[in-house]
Amino acid sequence: MGLTSPPHRSDDGLEALISDAVVTTRLDDAINWGRKNSLWPLPFGTACCAIEFMGVVSSMFDISRFGAELVRFSPRQADLLLVAGTISYKQAPILKRIYDQMCEPKWVIAMGACTSAGAFYDNYGTLQGIDKVIPVDIYVPGCPPRPEAVLDGLVKLQEKIAREKAPT
Repeated sequence: MGLTSPPHRSDDGLEALISDAVVTTRLDDAINWGRKNSLWPLPFGTACCAIEFMGVVSSMFDISRFGAELVRFSPRQADLLLVAGTISYKQAPILKRIYDQMCEPKWVIAMGACTSAGAFYDNYGTLQGIDKVIPVDIYVPGCPPRPEAVLDGLVKLQEKIAREKAPT
């Protein structure tokens, strides 16, 4: 068997061949695609909302369908802080320290009415929303929020990540 040269292609044929094999995109879009589909959540659960988060990671609701199944319990290995439950003023500095230890980029989901606004705990010991301590990207309503609502919040966060611009 002898070696043969490939058949001669016109410019149109070469262009068609290249268009089938090459994908062009912006670097920001490619990086954000990877970020949004590989979130590593750190659950900070203090009350009944944490029980609902356990339902979200179960096989019935399966958070792994959305690329967030690698739940981490170290802030240095997580990029999504999922705060679930009532936060007292004594816990606020701990929450802030955990947030500060996370690598950039990082995102926060406030899960439930107590986390978002203090809910019915309008007293001297309860923080009236974690946004007074750390920035929040997505608020998930409910007391406690249903697992479907948490998954909806995750999808909304993924949409937000896809729209982000890389820092210059």
